[in-house]
Amino acid sequence: MERIICLLIGYVFGLFQTGYLYGKTKHIDIRTKGSGNAGTTNALRTMGKKAGLITLLGDCLKCVFAVLVVRLIYGGSHGDILPVLSMYAGIGAVLGHNYPFYMKFKGGKGIAVTAGIIITSWNIWIMLICLAVFVGMVAGTKYVSVGSLAVVIIYFLCVVVYGQMGGFGVQGSYLYEIYILAALVVISAFFKHRSNIQRLREGTENKLSFGGR
Repeated sequence: MERIICLLIGYVFGLFQTGYLYGKTKHIDIRTKGSGNAGTTNALRTMGKKAGLITLLGDCLKCVFAVLVVRLIYGGSHGDILPVLSMYAGIGAVLGHNYPFYMKFKGGKGIAVTAGIIITSWNIWIMLICLAVFVGMVAGTKYVSVGSLAVVIIYFLCVVVYGQMGGFGVQGSYLYEIYILAALVVISAFFKHRSNIQRLREGTENKLSFGGR
């Protein structure tokens, strides 16, 4: 039951669609602009750098807040499985972001929210490695999609290594549960980026450019 509650807490926080709501303040429906996606990259391309930054921070922090709420609720009673419950909150936030019911389940792709999951690993090395991979891949290829897919893979590998080193403080089935949830983050990212992957294969994927707005 705790897992379902944490998933729902994350989903509710995930429903806060930063890019969509910011666009509304500018009388813009981001779903009708660019790729039609409500995430950071489309906000950046269609509404400018400020919108992109606000969307990135908002979508990342809603996951962080969801995890903090879960830790506040269950920190005293379920401290032994708190890393597992935190992961469920993170997954829920990704689902709420990607599939908001009030937007006909058309949201973002969950990468900025995944950044929130990475932050709530509370491990500086995981954060720095993931950040370095994302920035390096985007800088090297100019494709945000490539950086996004690379970072979720690296995140999963970091989770497994950190878990095997005893970093999460859980053992046995709980540890493997964390691995499965981290793998779901990867699967979700690849599923949401399937059109990007097709465009990368065809050589038609849009490159990131700061030369415009």
